[in-house]
Amino acid sequence: MSIFSAFSNDIAIDLGTSNTLVFMRNKGVVVREPSIVAINKKTNKIEAVGKEAKEMLGRTPGHIVAVRPLKDGVIADFEVTEQMLSYFIRRVHNRRFLVRPRIVIGVPSGITKVEERAVRDTAYRAKASEVYLVEEAMSAAIGAGLPITEPSGNLIVDIGGGTTDVAVISMAGIVYSRSIRIGGNELDEAITNYIKRNYSLLIGERTAEQIKIDIGSAYPLDEELTLDVKGRDLVEGIPKTITITDREIREALSEPVSTIVEAVRMTLENTPPELAADFVDKGIVLTGGGALLRNLDVRLREETGVPVTITEDPLSTVVLGVGRMLEDMDLLRRVCLP
Repeated sequence: MSIFSAFSNDIAIDLGTSNTLVFMRNKGVVVREPSIVAINKKTNKIEAVGKEAKEMLGRTPGHIVAVRPLKDGVIADFEVTEQMLSYFIRRVHNRRFLVRPRIVIGVPSGITKVEERAVRDTAYRAKASEVYLVEEAMSAAIGAGLPITEPSGNLIVDIGGGTTDVAVISMAGIVYSRSIRIGGNELDEAITNYIKRNYSLLIGERTAEQIKIDIGSAYPLDEELTLDVKGRDLVEGIPKTITITDREIREALSEPVSTIVEAVRMTLENTPPELAADFVDKGIVLTGGGALLRNLDVRLREETGVPVTITEDPLSTVVLGVGRMLEDMDLLRRVCLP
């Protein structure tokens, strides 16, 4: 243990493509911010991080750029990620010096060795004393309170901003997992493309996300939802408002949603029969921001014939799981990546 650990508070981080959550021992979730950094290109200085930076998306002068340093759940821009991590660590500890926390970070199941090393290096450069990486599917299962150390099958589906992790967990190990680079961001993109193609209307990233939240669904709803959408007419170049329905957005999302459903089906097909039998009673546990898409649980149940439950707070499940490991170092050593 380093000399600085006496001054530190260990922290757990869910470093997500869309949002970064930080859990602090004895305090719970202390940071829940978008993984966005606004940089001033003239001075190379950071103008804003998190919510403030997200507010700037699509609204800044040319020399200020809002950057998402993570893509598909992994680091795309090391320098900016390091600055973002340092910012969150400083914010959590309210002081700049002598803080060398032990950090546990949730990473996608499909992460490569190179990407793994990049996450570790970034955390060390952000002044961590020790760094542990845990697969997000495992963290989500722990956060959801599943009995992961028992010899029975637990099936978790974690739909984040950049990736969807599907994993079968038994005896504190991942028996089978699939990680696909499709998540909330792809759903937003599908909505943007659909509206551009069908209405010649250009909408921004934030608008697409709002449409998904307000009227997005994966399976027909009991009553129709509609929404007025503002954007720029690509033909005439002027602002314009259109009205869209939940059916149209369901159509827009059909491809990425089908890919997620297919990943779950493939996982079920590849699970050893003894463990697969456990799912008949326990079902599939759905978590991550994507779990909030209306009727996704119904669609999964219809297509797999297996019951589906959504965790209590899908957006926090991974960070709560990573946080729980701070209090149980034995479990952390069993499940962390070597």
